[in-house]
Amino acid sequence: MEIIGFFGALLMGISLGLIGGGGSILTVPILVYLFHIDPVLATAYSLFIVGFTSLLGSTSHINQGNIHWRTALVFGIPSIISVYITRQFLVPIIPHDIFSLGDYLVTKPVLMLLVFAVLMVIASYSMIKPGRNQVDGVLKEVDYRYLLILLEGLGVGMITGFVGAGGGFLIIPALVLLAKLPMKKAVGTSLVIIGLKSLIGFMGDVNGSSVIDWKFLMIFTSIAAVGIFLGSHLSKKVKDEKLKPIFGYFVLIMGIYILIKELIFK
Repeated sequence: MEIIGFFGALLMGISLGLIGGGGSILTVPILVYLFHIDPVLATAYSLFIVGFTSLLGSTSHINQGNIHWRTALVFGIPSIISVYITRQFLVPIIPHDIFSLGDYLVTKPVLMLLVFAVLMVIASYSMIKPGRNQVDGVLKEVDYRYLLILLEGLGVGMITGFVGAGGGFLIIPALVLLAKLPMKKAVGTSLVIIGLKSLIGFMGDVNGSSVIDWKFLMIFTSIAAVGIFLGSHLSKKVKDEKLKPIFGYFVLIMGIYILIKELIFK
C-alpha cells in the first residue's frame, strides 16, 4: 500500500504540473486511505505538501511574469491570517465526538473527510464542465472589490485550514471575477497564494500539538515535486483541455467513494 501511496504522490505532482492545479485535492485521500494516517494529521501534512509544491509550480509563472503581486497581497493576507487561526486555534478546540445520529457517530476525523469529499465533488464539476474560451489580454487596470476579495480570502483560508486543500478551484474564479485578472495571471497568482497560505497554515500545526513525521513528509513531498517537473514537461505536448475533464471524473469518483465509505460502510 505504501508503494501505491508514493505512486499516488507522483501522480498528484504530475497533475499539478499538467493542469496547474487539482492534484492537491488527492493528497488527503492518499494519506488517509493508503498510508492510514489520521485525517486530522493528514490535513496538516497536506498543507505542507500543497504549499511546497504550489510554490515550486509557481516558479515558471514568475519567470513568465504571470504573477500580479498586488492582487496576491490583497487576497493572500486575509487568507493567510484565516488559515493560520483555523489550524492554530479552531481545529484543536473541535471535540473528537461531535454528534450522533442513531448508531452513527460523527467524529472530528469523519467530519473532515465528509467536508473534504463534498469539496472534491464541487471541484470535479469545475473541471468537467466545458470551459468558455478565455483570451488573455493585456492587463491594463485591476478593478479591486476589496470587501468581496477580503471575504473570499477569509473563507478560502478557513476551508484550507480545515480540510488541508489548496482551494485553487475557489481562488482562480475569485481572481478572474473579482479582480478581473486574465486567466494566466489568475493561475500564476493563485499558486503563490496557495503556497504561502498553506505553508503558514502548516506552521499552526508545528506550533501546536501535532507530531510531525518529517522523514515521511519530505519523502512524499520530494516524490510529488518530481511529478511536477514531469507534468510540466508533458504539458508542452498535451493540451490541458483534454486532461481536465478526465481528471475531474477521477476526482468525482474519489469524492463519491469517500462519502459512501464514511456514511454507509463506516
